[in-house]
Amino acid sequence: MAFEQESALANAQKQFDIAADKLQLDPGLRRILRVPQRELTVTFPVKMDDGRIETFVGHRVHHNITRGPAKGGIRYHPGVTLDDVRALSMWMTWKCATVSIPYGGAKGAVVVDPRALSPGELERLTRRYTSEISILIGPDRDIPAPDIGTNAQIMAWIMDTYSMHSGHTVPAVVTGKPINIGGSYGRQEATARGLSYVLREAAEVLSFPIAGARIAVQGFGNVGGTCARLLEEMGATIVAVSDSKGGIYRRSGLPLAAVAEHKARSGTVADFPEADRVTNAELLELPCDILVPAALHTQITARNADRIRARIIGEAANGPTTPEADSILYDRGIFVIPDILAGAGGVTVSYFEWVQGLQEFFWTEREVNAQLERVMASAFQQVLRTAHEQRVHMRTAAYLLAVSKVAESTRIRGIYP
Repeated sequence: MAFEQESALANAQKQFDIAADKLQLDPGLRRILRVPQRELTVTFPVKMDDGRIETFVGHRVHHNITRGPAKGGIRYHPGVTLDDVRALSMWMTWKCATVSIPYGGAKGAVVVDPRALSPGELERLTRRYTSEISILIGPDRDIPAPDIGTNAQIMAWIMDTYSMHSGHTVPAVVTGKPINIGGSYGRQEATARGLSYVLREAAEVLSFPIAGARIAVQGFGNVGGTCARLLEEMGATIVAVSDSKGGIYRRSGLPLAAVAEHKARSGTVADFPEADRVTNAELLELPCDILVPAALHTQITARNADRIRARIIGEAANGPTTPEADSILYDRGIFVIPDILAGAGGVTVSYFEWVQGLQEFFWTEREVNAQLERVMASAFQQVLRTAHEQRVHMRTAAYLLAVSKVAESTRIRGIYP
């Protein structure tokens, strides 16, 4: 995969600075919003199955909580850094503001490869990490959710651990839980479904139908794989997909169900026999109508942006495109739907789940998806109007809206004491 020297945090701050400059943001507000508000790093022991004690490092970062409780996923990944978590927490602040969800931004992580742990080790690690960050989390303070390397079961362990410490069941402390302990219908597909809605809106703006569009998806996990399936259901042709071990391409279109079955059986799409092999970097440059980066950050850079051949890029991953690449893509007429809009379906339905948990009144999947479509379509049109009015690309337009909302909330609330 293509990486640049600068960190995700440096890119996140550059994206903020572009909007702050255009907004002529007050220097004091700029200093507040450019860095995280609160950071917790913990080192904690876990007893392994063979009796050894291993120590792990975990983080939980709050970027800003002016507009509501902190909200953000927990990532289990061997290569995650504190700077990554800082950047991800900042992106969550802007993501929530872009779709007008009353949350601030947070993110958490444990430096671990969850695939190397047994189920018992994974549970013990999760419960101990939860106890370490319990001084920050809570249904009215900070609500974690799944991210790379975590899932509904891990959210259930976090909820149970927090509930045991509280002495009563607290469903609203996490989102992305299993349905039968307070999860929401539609949450599993929410990020991908939200992206499919804004891709449909973008295709209409560019006057070409999703039906028949050729799609390449980098990252065939929960979000990328689900997005590919939803777009196929809308009539699109999926020509390329990839995962961490590599990708596959077939100009006439991939048999998606067979690819998914192959990945479930073998653990990767890379050796699917009925397609050409490509690298993750090569996939980004394939001829297609829509490119969906759904893997890791810093994939589209100044080094490869001039070779991207898609008409639309829908960013399912956080921070896949650098600021330098943004300028190149904009000049080339490529329509980029930025991560803080394109990937906001997950936090939107997380908000719905949180509300349902607090009210103890649950919605049908149809109601969830209808509300998600309303939020995503409305946010897309608002960002598009701003882009046209300010004559900027969609990312800067989204940042102008998000940063101005958070800055105004901070100004109105004032500085304590």
